[in-house]
Amino acid sequence: MSEQLNRLLRIMARLRDPVGGCEWDRAQRFETIVPHTIEEAYEVADAVTRGDINDIRDELGDLLFQVVFQARIAEEASQFAFDDVARAISDKLEARHPHIFGDEPPPGEARDQRWEALKAAERAQKGAKSAMDGVARSLPALLRAEKLQKRAAREGFDWPDPAGPAAKLAEEACELQEASPDKRLEEAGDLLFAAVNLVRAYGIGAEEALRAANDKFERRYRAMEDRAEGRFADLPLDRQEALWQQVKREEA
Repeated sequence: MSEQLNRLLRIMARLRDPVGGCEWDRAQRFETIVPHTIEEAYEVADAVTRGDINDIRDELGDLLFQVVFQARIAEEASQFAFDDVARAISDKLEARHPHIFGDEPPPGEARDQRWEALKAAERAQKGAKSAMDGVARSLPALLRAEKLQKRAAREGFDWPDPAGPAAKLAEEACELQEASPDKRLEEAGDLLFAAVNLVRAYGIGAEEALRAANDKFERRYRAMEDRAEGRFADLPLDRQEALWQQVKREEA
């Protein structure tokens, strides 16, 4: 184990020390750390998107600390330790790459199918009974919808082409429009789920697509604010719309 990783493990042990440790760190449990772990993962993604190498390094360190923190909590309860975490992922990676760490031939074009088959075998060994087992509920909703749909598709439950999900999306839009107030949440969810299905039919990741749309909207909105010179909120809607169209033309 590297010197710096050993140093980090010692720091974590010191922070959790019952006598001389940090009061906040000592009070944490698995479930209280999870929100911080998720936040740090998103901050890594943000640093990568911005292409800031220094931030990528720092945010990866923050994320590694989350792993060390969770492992320390488990070690104190005599459940597992950091070495067990590292061993588990090493075993998994070797098992999932039998053509590199074993004697099997390279998968070629069947790589994705073999990868999914190996993952399915792992889930079965853990007692999975359904194709839906193992899709984490804490995933972002769009990403989880896509994963659920992909699991179903591997079982043959899928549209043969984009025409089916396109029609379903139009159907769900009508149902939301006609829904009573107590049904709107459900129908809105159905609409979004159908949109993910249509996007997936074109081979596009829903989370990635929506992230790009968010960035585009923010960029254009900021451009409108700049052109309005601090008076955007005071402009009538038709003038705001004119600025929106102007920004779109300039981008094109």
